[in-house]
Amino acid sequence: MKIDLTGKIALVTGSNAGIGRAIAMALAANGAKVGVNCLRNVQQGQETVDAIRAAGGEAVLVQADVTDLEQIDKLVSEVEKAFGGTVDILVNNAGHLVQRVPNTEMTVDMYNTIMDVNMKSTVFMCKRVLGGMKAKGYGRIVNMSSVAAHNGGGPGSSIYAASKAAVMAYSKGLAKEVAGNGITVNNVSPGFIGNTMFHATFTSDAAREATINSIPLKREGTPEDVAGAVLYLASDLAAYLTGETIEINGGMFMR
Repeated sequence: MKIDLTGKIALVTGSNAGIGRAIAMALAANGAKVGVNCLRNVQQGQETVDAIRAAGGEAVLVQADVTDLEQIDKLVSEVEKAFGGTVDILVNNAGHLVQRVPNTEMTVDMYNTIMDVNMKSTVFMCKRVLGGMKAKGYGRIVNMSSVAAHNGGGPGSSIYAASKAAVMAYSKGLAKEVAGNGITVNNVSPGFIGNTMFHATFTSDAAREATINSIPLKREGTPEDVAGAVLYLASDLAAYLTGETIEINGGMFMR
């Protein structure tokens, strides 16, 4: 069965680079019109849009902070205006460890920052697009969890891990809530994915090598590995799948 997203409007948060860019490009390559989102790096966001257009796809860039409800509304409204319809596919990719902080040093501000970028953004992006999805009786929502949701993450990342576990649980509850409206809600849960700012920022070379050696497939993942799973969940191939999580980790965590 061929994946054909022609006529579908997709929105991928945090899609200026890395995993988000790979997801946006995969959706566009299969026919979707894609809303690309960035927080600060407009140049990278435009590079994503240019790459999609160069390959024959349709894309528009909207700069917005997805922890801010007014900017969420602006983001969705601008994407829908650009493509003349409501969002069919939402991928909540935006998220961040932010900073490694031991619990003995955790502040309320840092706690809120981590929870806002991972959990709050997911909840209120979903809320914003659900009206349009319910009206047409169709929708695909893919949220971004992490292997950290299962194992607590690395040093100083317990709140990040908790936020990703919250995303996973929230997705199950939302999946039940909207199933009668033809909307599916699923998660992808990446493990060690290379070529991303996450590990470039937070993982030492020694830790990277040790992690790769512990992975049964003996390699780090790529953004395209994650994009392939998202593409499946966004397509009609996954029409009978909801409330589930796809683990993308080369076998380092098996349920």
